[in-house]
Amino acid sequence: MNLLSSTSIFSFFTLISRVLGYLRDILIAFFLGASIFADAFFVAFRLPNTFRRLFAEGTFNAAFIPSYTSARAENKKKGKKFADDILGSLLLILILIVTVVEIFAPYLVYIIAPGFVENDIKFYLAVELTRITFPFLFFISLSSFFSGILNSNNKFAAVAAAPIILNIILILSLVFSYKLNLNFAKQLSYGVTLAGVLQLIFLFFVTLKFYRPTLTFKLKIDSKVKFFFKKLLPSIFSSGITQVNILIGTIIASFETGAVSYLYYADRIYQINLAIAGIAVGTVSLPVLSKTFKEKNLKKLSNIQSKSFELSLLLSIPASFGLILASDEIVNALFGYGSFSPEDVKMTSAALKYFGYGVPAFALVKILSNFFFARENTKTPFYISMAIVIVNISISASLFKNFGFIIIPIATSISTWIGVLIYIYWLNKRKSLLLNIELVPNFLKILTSSIIMSLILILALKHYTFYLNYSYNYKAIYLISIVGFAGSVYLLSCYLLGILKIKNYKTN
Repeated sequence: MNLLSSTSIFSFFTLISRVLGYLRDILIAFFLGASIFADAFFVAFRLPNTFRRLFAEGTFNAAFIPSYTSARAENKKKGKKFADDILGSLLLILILIVTVVEIFAPYLVYIIAPGFVENDIKFYLAVELTRITFPFLFFISLSSFFSGILNSNNKFAAVAAAPIILNIILILSLVFSYKLNLNFAKQLSYGVTLAGVLQLIFLFFVTLKFYRPTLTFKLKIDSKVKFFFKKLLPSIFSSGITQVNILIGTIIASFETGAVSYLYYADRIYQINLAIAGIAVGTVSLPVLSKTFKEKNLKKLSNIQSKSFELSLLLSIPASFGLILASDEIVNALFGYGSFSPEDVKMTSAALKYFGYGVPAFALVKILSNFFFARENTKTPFYISMAIVIVNISISASLFKNFGFIIIPIATSISTWIGVLIYIYWLNKRKSLLLNIELVPNFLKILTSSIIMSLILILALKHYTFYLNYSYNYKAIYLISIVGFAGSVYLLSCYLLGILKIKNYKTN
């Protein structure tokens, strides 16, 4: 297996999904801007979407893949029985959760967005939309189960392609709402749940080649299933720490008008890199890490750890530089149209810049937590994630009155970097961090290439300032051209320095 080629496949479909996601968000910004309808929809979408990211982007895999791989290693029948038992239990749990939320939706909205209580219209609109979108959680969580089966068989393309369905459905919802003069926020909410159904159907049929489910509902759960759910709960929190921090940010931001929308749009932009540098690399490396740990092959384990760490830095460091340097131009080009005003651009770009400082940390947390998950240890990442959240809440809550919503991305970046340092210390203390010494010169090469790229980017942004203004209609074309050229310079530099070669990322 080759980490770079497998990550490239995963990243290709993820990139298509994110590009469609940007188109979706550009349309939302155009039609809804940062209005109360936008705030209400984003709050309603935040919880099921957070669970989508938690389950679909590594958390479920972190608990499922090591256990499923272990059961299947004994024999195929035990592997299938384990998967059937998990599916049956998951179905019952999800039905219970969705039912409870549908009944108590007002209380949930109050917890997620307490600031909405001051505006009755916004609050009850958010409650209505939450009830429409929340069934999405049921379908997307089951989709994650089938994704785990596929990933365990080193099949990543379909899993990465599935989210494309969500973005296509939401784009169509906006188009039909415009054509038929319907309520944009409500039609988007219905689109979310419909997309969940279609995504589940798609992954179910793709998985049939490797696994045909037999539904079993048992009151008595065997020890392996108990052990899985015991691991799943802490892994939900630890593997999805970035999403937990964003959810906390949404709660605090709800007290400032428009802040929920600003954070949402900024989050959407930097998430594309996190999807590639953290989620893609982490998803691809976890199955082979788990298998290698079972084989007790320390040399191979060290190679996989080093290469996944290096690949994450290779993809996240230049993105961090780019977001910091070009946050104004990026937000302006993507969302600066229609109802999204210049002030909205200014606020969103400020949030994006501070999220940019944390991008390498957001990615590395995913990679470092895998080093524990491969050993079926989800408790230690849970404790580290708790520390990250406590730091985040402490900074955000204590300084929100003084700095406003902008303290939220600052706190998220600072707390996640602290988490990276704790991970490295803890792994090193347990002698579980088996990184090769060659990682140091390779890191310096990545840094050198990123600096060269940044200089090109600064010069290009300065030269084309007029064409990137809010009032210029074709600013997105100029931005894409500039970013594409700067990115090409970075990749060429990495190749010439010898760190962007497929043979470098073989896991055996």
